[in-house]
Amino acid sequence: MKKDSKIYVAGHRGLVGSAIVRKLKEKGYTNIIRKTHSELDLTNSTEVEEFFKIERPEYVFLAAAKVGGILANSTYPADFIYENLQIQNNVIGMAHKYEVKKLMFLGSSCIYPKMCPQPIKEEYLLSGYLEETNEAYALAKISGLKMCQFFNKQYGTNYISVMPTNLYGPYDNFHLENSHVMPALIRRFHEAKENNAPEVVVWGSGTPLREFLYSEDMADACIYLMETYEGNDFFNIGTGKEISIRGLAELVKEVMRYEGKLVFDTSKPDGTPRKLLDVSRLEAAGWTYKTELRNGVEKAYKWFRENYINK
Repeated sequence: MKKDSKIYVAGHRGLVGSAIVRKLKEKGYTNIIRKTHSELDLTNSTEVEEFFKIERPEYVFLAAAKVGGILANSTYPADFIYENLQIQNNVIGMAHKYEVKKLMFLGSSCIYPKMCPQPIKEEYLLSGYLEETNEAYALAKISGLKMCQFFNKQYGTNYISVMPTNLYGPYDNFHLENSHVMPALIRRFHEAKENNAPEVVVWGSGTPLREFLYSEDMADACIYLMETYEGNDFFNIGTGKEISIRGLAELVKEVMRYEGKLVFDTSKPDGTPRKLLDVSRLEAAGWTYKTELRNGVEKAYKWFRENYINK
């Protein structure tokens, strides 16, 4: 990519998309296209084709998706598979039709089987049954990854896919029921501290192990691969480090200086027992993460205090 190349970031208001835009600007890229949902509905094929026909982006970061936590995925599986397939089909299809030079598709580590060997290598894809609570979303993301590989194989396109671990950071979704675990904990502890609540309830047993990557690092990895990699592999993006949900809750509690106690609600689902990505392929390509978990939580909480709670 050249500094004045026309780059379209789909989903620029989201956690990852907004980080990609900030990182592109930081690196000196000057011609970034952004469209809000009201300006461009990516599930509408007519609107998407008109956009590509007029704008003719040279590079595309496909970070737009319908996303949510365990509850949202379990409650709205039809919406998750339908909307995500629509977005992917429209954007990838039009990128090919209007000769985009390079496209990056952003997926999720939930594409891997529930009982995957750990840490999870890219080659474990489709080797077993998916986690039931997010099967619909995972199937959509697997389809997007495979679509990119098949377009490369049949048409000689230059599309690459990345599968991030659990992400957190600025512009995250802090909804108490529909968010992922990190932003949900940040909001719960903040509200408990503000209200002098004696305890904070955490969903599940606290035993599942998870990996977390700060969104700014994710954006840096995405741009690095767009600048340097050509091929038909896809990449896990993560830290290669894990922490239990209990450990994470205790870390967030400590960062926020909350004095109450933790209570684990075992009536709520745990999800996959362990999910740690093998990031050796990414490291071999020349990229490693920079932000340690405590520092990332501090940054995310600072952003939440300054930008979210005052809305």
